[in-house]
Amino acid sequence: MTDLAGKRCKPCEGGVKPLSAVEAEGLLAELHEGWALNDAATSIERSFDFPAFSRTIAFVNAVAFVATNEGHHPQMIVNYGSCRIIYTTTAISGLSDNDFICAAKIDRLAAEL
Repeated sequence: MTDLAGKRCKPCEGGVKPLSAVEAEGLLAELHEGWALNDAATSIERSFDFPAFSRTIAFVNAVAFVATNEGHHPQMIVNYGSCRIIYTTTAISGLSDNDFICAAKIDRLAAEL
């Protein structure tokens, strides 16, 4: 098991292959069990629930901080008491290590809340 949360994202402008389903499943096993791989193995997602809108927005802002620092940004679907995070690497139309690194950082963040 690697320390994904301790790694840094590397710029990805394309030209590399996306992770295979087997590689993605291996890295998924290192994340919180709430993360799910889509059927095509091109994205991962997890939903987070909060007791109040203010807590949801605080979490969204913390995720935005992580995304800015890593240069890798998720899709976020924000509702009153929940936020769904979806990661994929658009430049390669699939998953990269960056998606799992950021997901691990968000897991660590969520555990601290």
